[in-house]
Amino acid sequence: MILGGARSGKSSEAERRLTLLADGAGRPGDALYVATGGRRDGDADWAERVRRHRERRPDSWATAETADVAAVLRGATRPVLVDCLTLWLTAMMDEAGAWDDEAWYGGGEQKLAARFDELEDAWRAATVPVLAVSNEVGLGIVPESAAVRRFRDEQGRLNQRIAAASEAVVLMVAGIAMAVK
Repeated sequence: MILGGARSGKSSEAERRLTLLADGAGRPGDALYVATGGRRDGDADWAERVRRHRERRPDSWATAETADVAAVLRGATRPVLVDCLTLWLTAMMDEAGAWDDEAWYGGGEQKLAARFDELEDAWRAATVPVLAVSNEVGLGIVPESAAVRRFRDEQGRLNQRIAAASEAVVLMVAGIAMAVK
């Protein structure tokens, strides 16, 4: 698991490590990149970010653009990089109606918890090396709105679960990888 703030070098470090894993498995360049961000029509900045990420990836890597990360992990036959869990969480919170207090307390919280369970179970059961990028969002100020506080809190819970299920955890700070676990 590779954690860090915005522009800390998380994705580049994860891509470097995925290359080493694929090469070490005797399958140079054979890897799966799972992009969880989805499309955002009309957002030029987002399109540029996606373009830069795509250009960095070797042509030999397969790419899956999906938020169904658990299904990908259950069927994976080569090293996997999930980039990123923060965007996955956003999609899962959208699915659960977590941005709305009424929807959240009316079952959304349980829906999200079930998705966390599903992801953690698939992560633990993976038979291939798996890397994930995730944002560390709990180091800043306390957000003003309940929905943003909820997101921050759920991101922290998700990070704790995946970190506990991971053999190694790295924190990226200013492009420098620091071993946490």
